[in-house]
Amino acid sequence: MPGRLFLTTPLRDIASWFGRDPVDAPENPPRLNMQPGQPLVCLTQDGFQEMRWGIMPVGRVNARGRPVMETLINARSETVFGKSAFAGMGRAAVVVDGWYEWTGAARKKTAWRISGKQPLIFAAISDIWTAPGGLEVPQVATLTCEPNADVARVHHRMGVLLRPEDVPLWLGGSVAQVADLLKPWPAGLLCIEPATDVDWQGP
Repeated sequence: MPGRLFLTTPLRDIASWFGRDPVDAPENPPRLNMQPGQPLVCLTQDGFQEMRWGIMPVGRVNARGRPVMETLINARSETVFGKSAFAGMGRAAVVVDGWYEWTGAARKKTAWRISGKQPLIFAAISDIWTAPGGLEVPQVATLTCEPNADVARVHHRMGVLLRPEDVPLWLGGSVAQVADLLKPWPAGLLCIEPATDVDWQGP
């Protein structure tokens, strides 16, 4: 389940990969440790947009009518469209080179880097939080699903990954039309290796 991400591929290269004008993509320095609460550059129907990773669903309630207070960085794909806490939210695609997982006991954990042969595209939901003073903060949370055979050995959930050609459908399709996209990535397409070169205390 994505909790830390990394992106070193220039966004202009990613824009070209999507068939978009590279000039529209912002410049991005390499980031090896992207954390919740930090900005992510996401792809929306209006193009690239920077959003804070983590949705604060202010004013939303759960099925019991209680306020949803926690900041959500991930949402379960199996229930996201049926929960009132997520009603009315938009969609986005988070493009990264991969993410990290950890295994092992506390203080003896092993960090694993998970990547593909090309950049990975996470399906995500988006919203706008109005902060005190009226500042509007775009925010995003990635979707998760059951793990495939690759990821199952390091975590019990994984992010919902999209093919480039499925991104327009995800961004603009109906709930029924995108249902088939919310499934584990095919096995054999991901590389999982120890991540020993990242400063986990750094940015």
